Amino acid sequence: MCPTVPAQVDYRLTYAGASLTHLVEALADWPLTHRAVITEAHDAYDRRRPDHDIR
Repeated sequence: MCPTVPAQVDYRLTYAGASLTHLVEALADWPLTHRAVITEAHDAYDRRRPDHDIR
């Protein structure tokens, strides 16, 4: 804890937690990279099932 008012706490990932950051970033980036393909898949699904009420 740092001697400030109000009190401040600094947090850091452990080595094990930090070793996962590249995987979490890859999972976050994947849908951004594949946005067009995902949108087309959603649209194709909706066209094949026009009476389906889940959108």
